[in-house]
Amino acid sequence: MSTLRNKVQLIGNVGQEPVITDLENGKRVARLTMATNEHYKNKEGERMANTQWHTVIGWGKLADIIEGFVTKGKEIAIEGKLTSRSYEDKEGNKRYVTEVVASEILLLGSND
Repeated sequence: MSTLRNKVQLIGNVGQEPVITDLENGKRVARLTMATNEHYKNKEGERMANTQWHTVIGWGKLADIIEGFVTKGKEIAIEGKLTSRSYEDKEGNKRYVTEVVASEILLLGSND
Protein backbone atom coordinates (compact mmCIF):
# COMPACT_ATOMS: atom_id res chain seq x y z
CA MET A 1 0.00 0.00 0.00
CA SER A 2 2.98 2.35 0.17
CA THR A 3 2.58 3.11 -3.54
CA LEU A 4 -0.98 4.37 -3.04
CA ARG A 5 -0.07 7.71 -1.48
CA ASN A 6 -1.74 9.96 -4.06
CA LYS A 7 -3.55 7.94 -6.70
CA VAL A 8 -6.86 8.65 -8.39
CA GLN A 9 -8.79 6.43 -10.79
CA LEU A 10 -11.93 7.74 -12.47
CA ILE A 11 -14.34 6.47 -15.11
CA GLY A 12 -16.72 8.99 -16.61
CA ASN A 13 -17.72 11.11 -19.57
CA VAL A 14 -15.98 14.14 -21.02
CA GLY A 15 -18.08 17.26 -20.41
CA GLN A 16 -16.78 19.51 -23.18
CA GLU A 17 -14.23 19.46 -25.97
CA PRO A 18 -10.70 19.28 -24.50
CA VAL A 19 -8.55 22.41 -24.73
CA ILE A 20 -5.00 21.82 -26.00
CA THR A 21 -2.34 24.44 -25.29
CA ASP A 22 1.16 24.62 -26.77
CA LEU A 23 3.39 26.36 -24.24
CA GLU A 24 6.36 28.59 -25.08
CA ASN A 25 8.80 26.01 -23.71
CA GLY A 26 7.59 23.47 -26.29
CA LYS A 27 5.45 21.44 -23.90
CA ARG A 28 1.81 20.60 -24.61
CA VAL A 29 -0.98 20.41 -22.08
CA ALA A 30 -4.57 19.21 -22.43
CA ARG A 31 -7.35 20.30 -20.08
CA LEU A 32 -10.76 18.66 -19.94
CA THR A 33 -13.71 18.28 -17.62
CA MET A 34 -15.01 14.87 -16.72
CA ALA A 35 -18.27 13.85 -15.03
CA THR A 36 -18.54 10.83 -12.76
CA ASN A 37 -21.92 9.55 -11.62
CA GLU A 38 -22.89 7.76 -8.44
CA HIS A 39 -26.33 6.13 -8.30
CA TYR A 40 -28.31 5.40 -5.15
CA LYS A 41 -31.88 5.06 -3.91
CA ASN A 42 -33.43 7.70 -1.67
CA LYS A 43 -35.79 7.05 1.27
CA GLU A 44 -38.72 6.68 -1.11
CA GLY A 45 -36.88 4.06 -3.17
CA GLU A 46 -36.40 6.36 -6.17
CA ARG A 47 -33.20 5.96 -8.14
CA MET A 48 -31.09 9.10 -7.78
CA ALA A 49 -27.83 10.21 -9.40
CA ASN A 50 -25.06 12.35 -7.92
CA THR A 51 -22.75 13.85 -10.55
CA GLN A 52 -19.27 15.10 -9.65
CA TRP A 53 -17.23 17.22 -12.07
CA HIS A 54 -13.44 16.90 -12.26
CA THR A 55 -10.83 18.92 -14.12
CA VAL A 56 -8.27 16.63 -15.74
CA ILE A 57 -4.84 17.73 -16.99
CA GLY A 58 -2.68 15.72 -19.41
CA TRP A 59 0.89 16.63 -20.37
CA GLY A 60 3.09 15.71 -23.36
CA LYS A 61 2.16 12.49 -25.18
CA LEU A 62 -1.03 12.25 -23.13
CA ALA A 63 -2.05 15.66 -24.49
CA ASP A 64 -1.45 14.33 -28.02
CA ILE A 65 -3.69 11.29 -27.34
CA ILE A 66 -6.40 13.49 -25.85
CA GLU A 67 -6.24 15.83 -28.85
CA GLY A 68 -6.56 12.98 -31.33
CA PHE A 69 -9.14 10.74 -29.70
CA VAL A 70 -11.06 12.42 -26.86
CA THR A 71 -14.24 14.37 -27.63
CA LYS A 72 -17.21 15.71 -25.69
CA GLY A 73 -19.35 12.85 -24.35
CA LYS A 74 -16.64 10.19 -24.79
CA GLU A 75 -16.40 7.69 -21.93
CA ILE A 76 -12.84 7.49 -20.58
CA ALA A 77 -10.95 6.04 -17.66
CA ILE A 78 -8.04 7.97 -16.22
CA GLU A 79 -5.42 7.33 -13.59
CA GLY A 80 -3.38 10.08 -12.04
CA LYS A 81 -2.84 12.14 -8.91
CA LEU A 82 -4.62 15.03 -7.21
CA THR A 83 -2.93 18.42 -7.22
CA SER A 84 -4.04 21.66 -5.62
CA ARG A 85 -3.02 25.19 -6.48
CA SER A 86 -4.18 28.75 -5.94
CA TYR A 87 -4.23 31.90 -8.06
CA GLU A 88 -5.63 35.41 -7.98
CA ASP A 89 -8.53 36.22 -10.27
CA LYS A 90 -9.01 39.50 -12.14
CA GLU A 91 -10.70 41.06 -9.11
CA GLY A 92 -7.78 40.14 -6.84
CA ASN A 93 -9.62 37.31 -5.04
CA LYS A 94 -7.61 34.22 -4.17
CA ARG A 95 -9.04 31.09 -5.82
CA TYR A 96 -8.22 27.48 -5.02
CA VAL A 97 -8.32 24.68 -7.58
CA THR A 98 -7.97 20.91 -7.26
CA GLU A 99 -7.18 19.03 -10.47
CA VAL A 100 -6.37 15.48 -11.51
CA VAL A 101 -3.04 15.26 -13.34
CA ALA A 102 -3.46 12.18 -15.51
CA SER A 103 -0.66 9.67 -16.01
CA GLU A 104 -2.73 7.18 -18.06
CA ILE A 105 -5.90 7.30 -20.12
CA LEU A 106 -8.08 4.51 -21.45
CA LEU A 107 -10.67 5.17 -24.15
CA LEU A 108 -13.91 3.33 -23.40
CA GLY A 109 -17.23 2.92 -25.18
CA SER A 110 -17.83 2.90 -28.90
CA ASN A 111 -15.64 4.51 -31.55
CA ASP A 112 -18.31 6.74 -33.12
